Amino acid sequence: MTAPAHRPLIAVPARFSATTSALRHAAEVNARALVEAVWRAGGEPATIHPHAPEGVADPTEVAARLARFDGLLLPGGGDLAPHRYGATDTHDAVYDVDDEQDAFDLELARRALTAGLPTLAICRGLQVVNTALGGTLHQDMGGPGRDHRHLRHPVTLAPDSALTRVTGTDKAEASCYHHQHVDRLGDGLTVTARATDGTVEAVELPGGPGWFLAVQWHPEDTAHEDPAQQRLFDALVRAAHDRH
Repeated sequence: MTAPAHRPLIAVPARFSATTSALRHAAEVNARALVEAVWRAGGEPATIHPHAPEGVADPTEVAARLARFDGLLLPGGGDLAPHRYGATDTHDAVYDVDDEQDAFDLELARRALTAGLPTLAICRGLQVVNTALGGTLHQDMGGPGRDHRHLRHPVTLAPDSALTRVTGTDKAEASCYHHQHVDRLGDGLTVTARATDGTVEAVELPGGPGWFLAVQWHPEDTAHEDPAQQRLFDALVRAAHDRH
């Protein structure tokens, strides 16, 4: 894809990291493969600071911060706290929970969907959107050999979906790293891809006010060599450019 003269500004919430090479302090980061996929698509990836003191994000502040951007990419990361989707217990496999990260991501998703801001959600990002819309998650898929970590596997895409139109295929090879998946769908979402074991691998929001796609896998892992995966980022940037 040829970069437009104006690179649409794509907000990417940072992920907290306890350690990073070459820095002396804890950091806020995003995967290089992710931001490079946005750049290849013609976008300007902008890492934004997750601000939600004491695990509460201010909706007015989040909306005002989003207003300067042309699109949003909700990336992968650690698990959401189970209480965020109404669970009263926590599975032992739940990891890297951060209340500030959760609150900020959830409010970002709500504000972006309400405003019709073009949004691509990846892995945790899909789970964030599902939770923001009232859905729930399976906290663990059953341990080693049953989850989708360090795994590439085929997914089948719904033939009449935006996902199929964007990727140009009804079957894709997905690079996955997740041990949780959608249980109850959030309000208005539809499933548009599944793995062979039935796991929900993509959702869409038909009739929503703006462009939106969410995939449970990590397209950035293979986007540099798989055009179908890169087209997800191309479509986000194109929608952001058109909106701008």
